[in-house]
Amino acid sequence: MTKFSDLKLSPKVLKAINEAGYETPTPIQAGAIPPALEGRDVLGIAQTGTGKTASFTLPMITMLARGRARARMPRSLVLCPTRELAAQVAENFDTYAKHVKLTKALLIGGVSFKEQDIAIDKGVDVLIATPGRLLDHFERGKLILNDVKIMVVDEADRMLDMGFIPDIERIFGLTPFTRQTLFFSATMAPEIERITNTFLSNPERIEVARQATTGENITQGVLMFKGSRKDREASEKRKVLRALIDAEGDKCTNAIVFCNRKMDVDIVAKSLKKYGYDAAPIHGDLDQSQRTRTLDGFREGSLRFLIASDVAARGLDVPSVSHVFNFDVPSHAEDYVHRIGRTGRAGRDGTAIMICTLRDEKNLADVERLVQREIPRLDNPLGGNATPDEVPEKKSADESGAKPKRSRSRSRKSDAAPKAETPKAQEAKAEAPQKETGKDASKASETSRQVQSEQRSDKNNHDREAKRDGGRDNKQGRNDNRGGRNDNRGGRGNDRSQNHKVIGLGDHTPEFIELSFADRPDS
Repeated sequence: MTKFSDLKLSPKVLKAINEAGYETPTPIQAGAIPPALEGRDVLGIAQTGTGKTASFTLPMITMLARGRARARMPRSLVLCPTRELAAQVAENFDTYAKHVKLTKALLIGGVSFKEQDIAIDKGVDVLIATPGRLLDHFERGKLILNDVKIMVVDEADRMLDMGFIPDIERIFGLTPFTRQTLFFSATMAPEIERITNTFLSNPERIEVARQATTGENITQGVLMFKGSRKDREASEKRKVLRALIDAEGDKCTNAIVFCNRKMDVDIVAKSLKKYGYDAAPIHGDLDQSQRTRTLDGFREGSLRFLIASDVAARGLDVPSVSHVFNFDVPSHAEDYVHRIGRTGRAGRDGTAIMICTLRDEKNLADVERLVQREIPRLDNPLGGNATPDEVPEKKSADESGAKPKRSRSRSRKSDAAPKAETPKAQEAKAEAPQKETGKDASKASETSRQVQSEQRSDKNNHDREAKRDGGRDNKQGRNDNRGGRNDNRGGRGNDRSQNHKVIGLGDHTPEFIELSFADRPDS
């Protein structure tokens, strides 16, 4: 069996390893350390928790023991996706380099630039940074990367998920071509493989079998949840979470609650605190001082529930976590293994419970396919769909016997229809067709010609004049209709105010026209 003493590490590094209580390297450490000490590029593929941090810190300390850094020109660079992981890498350097005189600096967001500038100006052997803050210092002219001899990219697949790949490519371009590159990732997405082919030179590939199974000492379960209504689902889901915590009782000494979105992290933390649970959120949008304070409180036991996004799922070593609650099914199946791996550590027993809604069933199937087992289904501790108690409870339409609001709205509209049939409306409806239009005037003219043949011969001159005036009236009616107006100026609208006499025919109104209007049934 390989031991650390067989890996050609410096005596001072071996002494620090022995003091930390380690004797046997993990598979990724045994495979990566020898080629790294030879100065070769290394491509390590292994899951979180397999000891990748020591795989690059131990050979780096051995190789950097000789030499001295110059101001603003670090000799090595370690890139990490999150502040917490960068801080943890810095702690590992402190542990393994305590017998070696090496300086380090930690460049992460949420911390004052001034303190970081002071550390860089003194010269550092090891620079541990997140990509964004590193580029901030570079653009401000406070950092020169021309002297970087060893460059490490840790958790490259998480870098890809967080959108840091363009920053990584830029940083690669700022470092010397002759650097040694140690590249570690849990998976090899096409984009990650493209970067390794571009920036690594004949790397030694060490691939540890992917961790596709979970620990047998972790009790797993999933609760299939369906909300009573879409607008109440989130509130009911939080009530189910509280019920699951209460059902565990004293066995739940502390727990991490994972959510997929930062917004949900804040909402769940606020909800738990509202109902008397000792909870605090941690995600990337919080100040670094608050994140550090929250994480330290959880590690020390003063905080019982840590509500986290996936920023806390990778690389963080929080001992003695009794429970992990997945408020959401992770979008990537591998994240499920990372999340529940926060419990059941160092041989302890652990419990992992997940809440799955209907839209998450596909992600749940991916998780079960990855772990190669069916996760046991749990019963709802509330005995059915939860009733949201974060909003005032209202009886449903079926329980109260009243019609739904929409039905009442429709009934009001339907009731309005018969109300329109008032006597005035009926009268208007009956009169409407009788308003004069161009066609009606033509019919009247035709009738007048029939009546004309029965009248006295001395009215012929008047008849011809009436026809001419009637033509003008018809033309005027057509113009009124084109303008969208239904009022016939020669019609009965003005008829009543003039004793049923037609306006507009002058003093020579034929008698038969007056008779035809006076004999209408509605006059």
